[in-house]
Amino acid sequence: MGDSVRIDKWLWAVRVYKTRSQATEACKKGHVSVGELPVKASRTVQIGEVVKVRKAPITKSLKVTGLAEKRMGAKLITDFVEDVTPAEELDILEMQKHMRWSVRDKGTGRPTKKDRRELDDFFDL
Repeated sequence: MGDSVRIDKWLWAVRVYKTRSQATEACKKGHVSVGELPVKASRTVQIGEVVKVRKAPITKSLKVTGLAEKRMGAKLITDFVEDVTPAEELDILEMQKHMRWSVRDKGTGRPTKKDRRELDDFFDL
């Protein structure tokens, strides 16, 4: 392992993205930034930098604590990355998780007027 690694390889190696091409695509779309500036996939990352990755609905902040070019098991990731995402972002993620219960089953169609009234009564609207 050298003293720097391409950011797309590092994001793939620490399991932020499932494939390296997804990591490259995220860089192209401006979803990955270092120091508030969007970066290209070829940019090298060094130890101590904070990489921000926008994955809806939050922006994760990851501090580079080690460099890796090869993908590793999930248990080994803690040696290479530290999650420094602000608590506000994690609260958004937690809130979204609790709101998933209101998703209707596929194929049930739109709610009827009766369903809408029951939802309004439930939420006290």
